[in-house]
Amino acid sequence: MSGTEVTVHVNRGAANALEAASETLETSESFGVLLHGHETPAHVHCRLDDDLDRIASLSETNYYIEPDTVTAVPVAVNADVIDRPVDGRLEVLAGYGSESVTIDVTVIPGPPDVDVDESLAEPARPEPDPTALERAIDRFTALSGLEPATLVVLALGAVAVSVAALTAATIGGPVATAGMGIVVAGVLVALLLLLQ
Repeated sequence: MSGTEVTVHVNRGAANALEAASETLETSESFGVLLHGHETPAHVHCRLDDDLDRIASLSETNYYIEPDTVTAVPVAVNADVIDRPVDGRLEVLAGYGSESVTIDVTVIPGPPDVDVDESLAEPARPEPDPTALERAIDRFTALSGLEPATLVVLALGAVAVSVAALTAATIGGPVATAGMGIVVAGVLVALLLLLQ
């Protein structure tokens, strides 16, 4: 039973007396009627009227109420089948119908269903701790103001120039020197394009 409840006092002050703590109820879910017994025992009958009986139901309709006890009457409501409010009445009767109290009930449509993706059930994966190289690159990037991609191009350019210089020194001659000049010029053009 949900947290929505309405209280009806039975035999408080007189035999077969019924007194509702509230005469109206608005809900979008199942609710309960709490029958508070007072001075003498009583037989109580509950029923749903109007359009309320289309979307709500009682598991039992007749109750025996002992003095100084509380009997809960669950009212199952199916608000999923409606798209606009439904009005009805819950009637509580005592003394074979000689006394009655009516509670006006308005059932409003519940909130729309939310599709939940199965990935919500999976725990979030924590970010792995950065490696020493990643921390060093982050520090150097912060100090130099250069993007990590620019730093990678600089490193590759330095490697290319080193290989070209080593090749020119090993082989010697004007062709190797011209090849080294082309590599250096290519690295300088790439740096100029990145720094613009």
